[in-house]
Amino acid sequence: MKNAIINNLNRFDRALTLTLEWICIVLFAAITLILSLNIFVRFVPLMSMHWFDEILELLYGALIFYGAAAVWVTHSHFSVGDWISKYLKSVRARFIYRLIIELLSLAFALIFAKYALDLTMQTEEQTTAFAMSKKWLYACMPITGAIMILYSLKNMYIELAKIVNPALEIDTGREELNH
Repeated sequence: MKNAIINNLNRFDRALTLTLEWICIVLFAAITLILSLNIFVRFVPLMSMHWFDEILELLYGALIFYGAAAVWVTHSHFSVGDWISKYLKSVRARFIYRLIIELLSLAFALIFAKYALDLTMQTEEQTTAFAMSKKWLYACMPITGAIMILYSLKNMYIELAKIVNPALEIDTGREELNH
């Protein structure tokens, strides 16, 4: 039963990771295109780019937060490493330590998602060039916060399963995700 759950989660991980990667690639390509167009228009003034700043703000924000969600899912974010586990003699103690780390990560993700959702829902501002709601600018934050919460819960589930049965081999699919 547990392996079926993990296998389904690993399939979902691969699909979500691929989706997040493509979102980031498309956003980066759009940023590159708009920046290149802006440079070109400075030398060959064919049109006004009064909309440049707000579109760039939207694209950069989305790229940062979707990229952060992608590295959260794949555990690709930078860290100082797990140098504490080697000092813990008990296998269960190492899993408890990792569970505490995941609990702290979950706390961060919950706080981030709550305030991101509040900001998104409460804003009444509109952009100057297109008069679109700034909710569109902020929407990437609660979406990625939700992804981070789900993956913190998944990681906690895995650590709890290992605390109960330290000999349990759980394929987290991380090696497949980090390519």
